[in-house]
Amino acid sequence: MATILVALTLLALASSVLASDPSPLQDFCVAINETKDGVFVNGKFCKGPELASANDFFLRGLHIPGNTSNQLGSAVTPANVAQIPGLNTLGISLVRIDYAPYGLNPPHTHPRATEILVVLEGTLYVGFVTSNPDNRLITKVLYKGDVFVFPVGLIHFQFNIGKTNTVAFAGLSSQNPGVITIANSVFGSNPPISDDVLAKAFQVDKKVVDHLQAQFWMDIN
Repeated sequence: MATILVALTLLALASSVLASDPSPLQDFCVAINETKDGVFVNGKFCKGPELASANDFFLRGLHIPGNTSNQLGSAVTPANVAQIPGLNTLGISLVRIDYAPYGLNPPHTHPRATEILVVLEGTLYVGFVTSNPDNRLITKVLYKGDVFVFPVGLIHFQFNIGKTNTVAFAGLSSQNPGVITIANSVFGSNPPISDDVLAKAFQVDKKVVDHLQAQFWMDIN
């Protein structure tokens, strides 16, 4: 019996290891768009390490405010593998988020990343919702210097409740965390989700669904 328990424990540990992302087996794997002579690693082709330069690990301009003159009053400036090729396989990225007074980064999820956010200027009301069946809302008002964490995959938001501009930076535990903005995905999909489906899901009249689907759903991410 003891031998069987030890074997099952080792098997469980091995399964956990196999289920996680592997550690890089080289210093870096700079992403390239060209496939010639490239090696495909973690969703990107990589250039030879001897061809890497400082610019592959560099991005200029995150001191520049994003354009918040839109219907949401916010803007996200990313620094992920699309902007910094050297991030490929390193499992980390960054965003700058600007909020006009009463600007909103609407409810969304990052399917591949936990997010840790720090407020540089201003005031934010932030929160996330736990998974089924509880769907518990956890919220906090953040001020300059405050830090908040949004667990991977959970719906979350940030709302500037102040009368001045707010700036925040967030780190994400993926080179390409992905974004699913809830309203855009549900009511702005292409082609649209059947209004019969959405009317029953939200327990509203189909005319309400039709009205929502007719709106312009913008994406700031």
